[in-house]
Amino acid sequence: MESDDIKQLESRIDQLIQACQRLKSENASLQSERQELDAEHAKLVEKTRIARERIESMIDRLKALERG
Repeated sequence: MESDDIKQLESRIDQLIQACQRLKSENASLQSERQELDAEHAKLVEKTRIARERIESMIDRLKALERG
């Protein structure tokens, strides 16, 4: 009985080790993906800022043309 219990425990420990390794790998992958998404988000925020500035500039020029 003791031998079977030890074998079951060893098997369970091996499964837990594999699960930990899989989770560490998945976590690293998710962190990398998160960094890529953060970088993409920053680029989009910058593009939005530039577009907003251009639109505001166009509006100001149109207003100036109306006045002039």
